[in-house]
Amino acid sequence: MATVIQRAIVVGTGLIGTSIALALREKSVEVALSDPDPATLDLACELGAGSALDPAAMGAPADVAVIAAPPGAVGSVLRDVQDRGLAHVYTDCASVKDSVVRQTTRLGCDLATYVPGHPMGGREQHGPSAARADLFLGRSWALCPTGKSDSQAVATVVELARLCGAEPLTMDAAQHDSAVALISHAPHVAASAVAARMVSGDDTALALAGQGVRDVTRVAAGDPRMWQEIVGHNAAPVADILEEVAADLTATARALRAGDESGARTVLGLLERGRHGHDRIPGKRGAHRVPGYATLPVVIPDEPDSLARLFAAVGAAGVNIEDVRIDHSPGLPVGVAQLYVQPEALTELAEVLADQGWSVHT
Repeated sequence: MATVIQRAIVVGTGLIGTSIALALREKSVEVALSDPDPATLDLACELGAGSALDPAAMGAPADVAVIAAPPGAVGSVLRDVQDRGLAHVYTDCASVKDSVVRQTTRLGCDLATYVPGHPMGGREQHGPSAARADLFLGRSWALCPTGKSDSQAVATVVELARLCGAEPLTMDAAQHDSAVALISHAPHVAASAVAARMVSGDDTALALAGQGVRDVTRVAAGDPRMWQEIVGHNAAPVADILEEVAADLTATARALRAGDESGARTVLGLLERGRHGHDRIPGKRGAHRVPGYATLPVVIPDEPDSLARLFAAVGAAGVNIEDVRIDHSPGLPVGVAQLYVQPEALTELAEVLADQGWSVHT
């Protein structure tokens, strides 16, 4: 069923709400913003995400209202905006769905016009200043219709996701919560457990920190109170995953202390399962990762335009960069760009870049 979103309301101007608003503004959608914190609202407006909501001047209801509020607040906010008739269709962005659906049902919200949603994009930073219009580009956007959601409401939220550059993926609320426990919530807690070990590390040890520990602990920089609420609303699925992770770690610790051949096999087994699991994570265009990409390390100076010049040189050589990782050690004037390319392009690209003066290591 065709629909066209021309006017939207975003309630909650943190990272997610402001990013959605910025993406919609890039598609010429008129966006009205609301937030209980006037300073947060003002900043989002100043960033160009929309204008402050004035219910008295809005006229007809908006095509869609997006509730970008914490899980525990979605129900009450939804009931309020529905009672005020602010939009024809409503959705939310909370990263748990089952408890939110129960909450909205208990509060007597209109489930026909409501489609629970969860855009799968985020950053460890928070607030409107961290928002980006491309935050959801190429990401999945989970839709969890309750069974009472009418088809026009679902079609509208599908269009919302696509306007933001995301790919809608429909599933039920319980399936969603089990999935995000595996791919988001439990990994965040595990990353925090690793990062917590750094508290007792001495300065000498931390000075040796490289990209590996930064990769593993990056998400641990997120807002602890926000994440406590998220995992609390998805407690059982997250606990199940963490218990499995803890069992693996306990078995590995025992194997390392044993120091025998059986223990070595246990350690190797976990490392091999880990690599296999990593390779199953969808990469480019949703396909499973292809471990056959060739890697070309290129030393880049710590200068504002160095990465842009490198990408331009690769593009001029007619080679597509399949993936990239930047390794940089604090205090050093250079970094290393790890370029992932098709194997058949590696030798020629290395020669082209070397001829242009780049420090290439094969």
